[in-house]
Amino acid sequence: MLSICVFCGASSGVDPAHAALARALGAEMGRRGIRLVYGGGRAGLMGVVADAALAAGAEVWGVIPRALQERELQHLGITRLSVVEDMHTRKAQMNEWSDGFVVLPGGIGTLEEAVEIQSWSQLGFHRKGIVYLDEDGFWDPLFGMTQRMVEGGFLRPAHRDIAIRAHSPAAALDALAAWKPDFELRLAPLP
Repeated sequence: MLSICVFCGASSGVDPAHAALARALGAEMGRRGIRLVYGGGRAGLMGVVADAALAAGAEVWGVIPRALQERELQHLGITRLSVVEDMHTRKAQMNEWSDGFVVLPGGIGTLEEAVEIQSWSQLGFHRKGIVYLDEDGFWDPLFGMTQRMVEGGFLRPAHRDIAIRAHSPAAALDALAAWKPDFELRLAPLP
């Protein structure tokens, strides 16, 4: 793993444990010499993980849509910043630059990015691991929902299992390093 994309909130949330987790992830990435790819922002968990990775010696590459850059939300101290026209281009660029994905707590934008990248894997557009990282069960409802999709016949178990969970930064990075796709691309309708 040379480069990992982190999806996370542009807010720090109300629980300081989430910022501590983002800080620990950034530091662990730097310790391992892994480049951070992220949304290019300076606010919230995005800024926390970027600052921690930089402080630990990692390269930090950000991708930000022009509209957000113009609102002065970009991080000015990162290694590389790509300014793109829209969110779709942002996600494609982050995917191109990354060998895998870690998802920290966040809001609708974080959820949308993570679910889309998981969908891209299901469709065979990439073969990269996705790890949801939380220490407190933040992502429990999402994993409950994907199980319900399996039970309802809308999602294959192998596609549910594209995304995995970890409870520490070290475990998340180890899981990505070991991740191998173990499912066949099946576009036929579910029975």
